[in-house]
Amino acid sequence: MAQTISVLGIDIAKLVFHVVGRDETGHVVLRKRVARSELLRFIAPLPPALIGMEACGSAHDWARCFREHGHQVKRIAPQFVKASVKSPKNDARDAEAICDAVTRPTMRFVPIKQLGQQDLQALPRVRARLINARTALVNESRGLLSESGIVLPQGMPKFRMSVVRQLEAERATLTPLSAELFRRLYDELLALEQRVTY
Repeated sequence: MAQTISVLGIDIAKLVFHVVGRDETGHVVLRKRVARSELLRFIAPLPPALIGMEACGSAHDWARCFREHGHQVKRIAPQFVKASVKSPKNDARDAEAICDAVTRPTMRFVPIKQLGQQDLQALPRVRARLINARTALVNESRGLLSESGIVLPQGMPKFRMSVVRQLEAERATLTPLSAELFRRLYDELLALEQRVTY
């Protein structure tokens, strides 16, 4: 049966994947549920075939792995697969719809990224998360400081410039615990600042 498969549609999931295979005439010759840990062992020995998958984060890695075993891999945007799904929708029908969609002559495909490209795209996302964490930390610090009677201006540069000066000026009014807490929050801010500027 494996020799007759020319097109595979794979519905990617967290643990169990659904695979549908068609022969050159378009007839379904394979329907299989495969555990994540078994998928590569199942696909690798098959003769080279066209493999279609929906474009999702993990599809880049799977595509690279399948290509290493001689398969041609194409990723399809989910909205283009949706038109081929027969109802009621389930994972097996999704795999069949992917198999249909990947063979359409007018289908547009999503490029497969190399690891370096994925790394470059990860940097801004990580930096944005760090900036959000820094903003949350400054807002929390300003709130706690205002509860102790120390009001600091809004905005990162103004906060950064005035926080140490204000803490030194108000040291006598702070308890040892609050002084230590504010020092730790400031140290945490400095550490976040260094990570944001990488």
